[in-house]
Amino acid sequence: MDDDADLLRAAGLRITTPRLAVLRATGSVPHATADDIVTALAAELPTTSHQAVYGVLAALTGAGLVRRIEPAGSPARYERRTGDNHHHIVCTMCGTIADVDCAVGHAPCLTPSDAHGFAVTTAEVTYWGICDACAAAERVDAEVEPVPA
Repeated sequence: MDDDADLLRAAGLRITTPRLAVLRATGSVPHATADDIVTALAAELPTTSHQAVYGVLAALTGAGLVRRIEPAGSPARYERRTGDNHHHIVCTMCGTIADVDCAVGHAPCLTPSDAHGFAVTTAEVTYWGICDACAAAERVDAEVEPVPA
């Protein structure tokens, strides 16, 4: 808790029980939705509303202590891993999200062909695919289904 309190203090934010609890929740539930965080706080802070969690997440995101990501077709998600411009891979079947360190090798889309006068500071990349668990389930389903005659 002292580390999180120090982070809040260094970011110029008041140290409150909800802020500390949301920081803990985003650390223990990577890529959590606001609903995930409300659920994680239920035992510790049962009267915490969704609106209060959204307010805390906005403050933490604004201070750079939490990162907000929005994969297509998914609610906003929050994570503690900030400041390293890492990317994400999302399973198109179950929605599982994993962190991916910065792209390596030939990466033609990380530098825009025309920045339109912008000073680019971040490239957000989302990879899409099928996770091992979903691929294995598909293989099992394919083995079980009868082949039409």
